[in-house]
Amino acid sequence: MTTELRRLRNYINGEFRDAADGRTTEVINPATGEAYATAPLSGQADVDAAMKAAADAFPAWRDLTPAERQKALLKIADAFEERAEDLIAAEVENTGKPTGLTRSEEIPPMVDQIRFFAGAARMLEGRAAGEYMEGLTSIIRREPIGVCAQVAPWNYPMMMAVWKFAPALAAGNTVVLKPSDTTPASTVLMAEIIGSIVPPGVFNVVTGDRDTGRAMVEHPTPAMASITGSVRAGMQVAESASKDLKRVHLELGGKAPVVVFEDTDIAKAVEDISMAGFFNAGQDCTAATRVLVHESIHDDFVTALAKAAADTKTGQPDDEDVLYGPLNNANQLKQVSGFIDRLPAHAKVEAGGQRVGEKGYFYAPTVVSGLKQDDEIIQNEVFGPVITVQSFTDEAQAVEYANGVEYALASSVWTKDHARAMRMSKVLDFGCVWINTHIPLVAEMPHGGFKKSGYGKDLSAYGFDDYTRIKHVMTSIEG
Repeated sequence: MTTELRRLRNYINGEFRDAADGRTTEVINPATGEAYATAPLSGQADVDAAMKAAADAFPAWRDLTPAERQKALLKIADAFEERAEDLIAAEVENTGKPTGLTRSEEIPPMVDQIRFFAGAARMLEGRAAGEYMEGLTSIIRREPIGVCAQVAPWNYPMMMAVWKFAPALAAGNTVVLKPSDTTPASTVLMAEIIGSIVPPGVFNVVTGDRDTGRAMVEHPTPAMASITGSVRAGMQVAESASKDLKRVHLELGGKAPVVVFEDTDIAKAVEDISMAGFFNAGQDCTAATRVLVHESIHDDFVTALAKAAADTKTGQPDDEDVLYGPLNNANQLKQVSGFIDRLPAHAKVEAGGQRVGEKGYFYAPTVVSGLKQDDEIIQNEVFGPVITVQSFTDEAQAVEYANGVEYALASSVWTKDHARAMRMSKVLDFGCVWINTHIPLVAEMPHGGFKKSGYGKDLSAYGFDDYTRIKHVMTSIEG
């Protein structure tokens, strides 16, 4: 006897729809490895319909007062709180994450972030109006861009959707959002909630694969394309968008250095770093997965970190003792396993290093030491529950190793020496530097990187500004 799969649908112009040509893909629960739903495999006709709906809805949404858009976003935040358990259930099916941690670590910040951008809608800033030329007054208008094509990733499907639609809608834009093909369920539920609050066409969701995302970015209607994903995907989006000079907002990969100096409390640092490295199965662009430790405490640190890994548990969503669930999909399990299988002879697996169980895509908390700066696992993003450890001799070498990768999203420094912390925060070439902590984010502060980690900011007033354009208006005051 086979179980009938739940049917997810696109949300276009205020209506749920199947793909125009009827194509679907199966959606897999990574905790079981089994299909639980189907989702539209959207094609050009579906993208065309969503873009037309967003374009048609844009003038009226743009022309609302900021206070009216704020009111709508506050209603969305309230509705997310009211439907929290439904959102959690959808996200757990999407990702296999622990239910309790999804409830405590994702719903509250999501709601807070929507409320932050609701407030930002009423805080449009520009330089002071004035007479910079005799007889003429200049003013600055800050306006929405237009239709925004947005592609969200599978590691935080709900939260990354919020990071995209909340500033866009607050600024007066309309949205066509595509979730990852492996995690559409919570985004489709968001469409149901948001669609009950905003006018038809303001918020649209199309599901599908890379070709769907490519059709969105290449479409002539959007004025901006925003993606959170891999470096390769970001480069493809930037290249495609350049053909008609769309704005591009890219939040891509990371390889965060965690620089631990000799004066650090090892026990406290290991506790915090292991949490920040293994949380969400290490599927986080800012995860604390590349640790650089001063040679004088290296061995003790590795021993303590390996024990922390051995004490960390992965398992099914309803197990309250687990820190993280499965990797998101079979390809990701293969990628993480491949990094460990290809380790050079000089590397040593101190803990983990293997798949857990035969059901689902679980991988053990893993610690690898003995690595060199040019090793593959140091230079490339693993995106799994794997923490590497390197040794450094002095501050200069720590900086060299930390900056010696192509990613530049986040970093952290662990020391009791305030002057050293300030020196390191200056020279570390990353969009964020944490000191004696790693991974906390707040709505008021920007998140975004340099180099191949992309450009543009999420969260904060800077993230809001990315969804606006600036217009100069000059008028004669002499009649």
